Amino acid sequence: MNGADALITTLADNGVTACFANPGTSEMQFVAALDREPRMRSVLCLFEGVATGAADGYGRMTGKPACTLLHLGPGYANGAANLHNARRAYTPIVNVIGDHATHHRGFDAPLNSDIAALAGPNSVWVKSAECADSVGPLTAEAIVASYGAPGGNACLVLPADSAWNEATVKGPVVTPPAFAQPDTAAVEGVARALAFAKTPVLLLGSGACGEAALAAAGRLAAHGVRVLTDTFTARQARGEGRFRPDKLPYFAEQALKTLEGVDLMVLVSTQRPVAFFAYPDRPSVLVPEGCSVETLCGREVDAAAALNALADAVGAPASGPVEAHAAPEAPAGRLDAWAIGAAMARHMPAQTVISDDAVTAGLPIFTQTRAARAHDWLSLTGGAIGQGLPLAIGAAVACPDRKVLALTGDGAGMYTVQGLWTMAREKLDVTVVVFANHAYRILSIELGRTGAGNPGPAASRLLDLGDPRLDWVAIARGMGVAAERVETAEAFDDAFARAMATPGPRLIEAAMG
Repeated sequence: MNGADALITTLADNGVTACFANPGTSEMQFVAALDREPRMRSVLCLFEGVATGAADGYGRMTGKPACTLLHLGPGYANGAANLHNARRAYTPIVNVIGDHATHHRGFDAPLNSDIAALAGPNSVWVKSAECADSVGPLTAEAIVASYGAPGGNACLVLPADSAWNEATVKGPVVTPPAFAQPDTAAVEGVARALAFAKTPVLLLGSGACGEAALAAAGRLAAHGVRVLTDTFTARQARGEGRFRPDKLPYFAEQALKTLEGVDLMVLVSTQRPVAFFAYPDRPSVLVPEGCSVETLCGREVDAAAALNALADAVGAPASGPVEAHAAPEAPAGRLDAWAIGAAMARHMPAQTVISDDAVTAGLPIFTQTRAARAHDWLSLTGGAIGQGLPLAIGAAVACPDRKVLALTGDGAGMYTVQGLWTMAREKLDVTVVVFANHAYRILSIELGRTGAGNPGPAASRLLDLGDPRLDWVAIARGMGVAAERVETAEAFDDAFARAMATPGPRLIEAAMG
């Protein structure tokens, strides 16, 4: 057994059985060891940002880490944007980052870098295995660290000689940390505050958006407490049979209007809301003037237990309202996000998983699918686009019996377009919808909101994707994914119905401009 064997065996012994990889020379011992560990499923990704985003999707759906295999500091850097999103989603991930052999580092070879310094700001744990016998124990330590609670990126740096040298130990089987139980004093304090508040609101973070926590929040809604979620949550249970809270709007002025008159904000697994960006003469903190803020529980606490305890404390009903399934009418005419959302709500089966990187098209679809069959919605938690395709890959590997939708803009999709190849190679049941408006539409909106004025020729060129136009059908087919382009609402409805009835990867280019 060498160090690479110790690493992979320790991962598999602890239930980490999916590896999303883009390896290089320093990681060849790890690659070879995969043939000796049949429990590990290895998935090749043609760009590190696909590997890290896939690990995020896998972790969001299973609640346990996948591992990534990244090639030295530059490989980590290529994957960092989607690890930023994973950090904001509190997803457990174990990143294995290859490094030069310990005796080679001092020669400053071209790929040499300070990996720990690169990974540190984005991670909950970073350590280097400096000898083969440290690999297994540090792997177990990384797994525990990734779970949190809440979870996050744990980065194990693996020098090449630690991988190829003989190891005499592997890591132990560890017990993931459990979420803490709610604090009685906090529950009682919030209950008292609610008794005196005239217009209170509960604000739910990612940890409070699972089915059990939402059901508990629904009890409080039935008691007269308004419930909102953060704008972007890691995974939200939605649709038939689930309680539906409203979402805090993305734009700061809309968020403040939504919160107008609120005199008490109760935070559940989240922090006080802030604007996504700063704007001239607008506030950063989205808490109305005169509104007090109380925290029911932090992200380390079992949110469902805390919400149920609060519901019991205020005498809320035993259950709250839930959505009934209501399919929209068949869309007709102009193809826009509302029509696309209606088609999705009509045809997507129960337990569909939706990976949303649709930017400007996302909100209408989110609205249209509120009464669809029960499904899970995975949001762009960190704002770094290029998440949609990779997240869907990880969700499909984690949940092979569920249909997965990847919603992406044409600009966002090009960040990690290599994900289409992995979908085809792994025969994943993912339907990709590309909103082809041939522009960075959100930036056109933000140009005016920031006070930068109307775009001239040079500015317009930086926001335009139409010269040359991206041919998504050709791109997808070139990577082995069946694809078609649609230009009307009726055509999209038909194409989407076929996609839902056909297993395997498919792409629909929705012509929206």
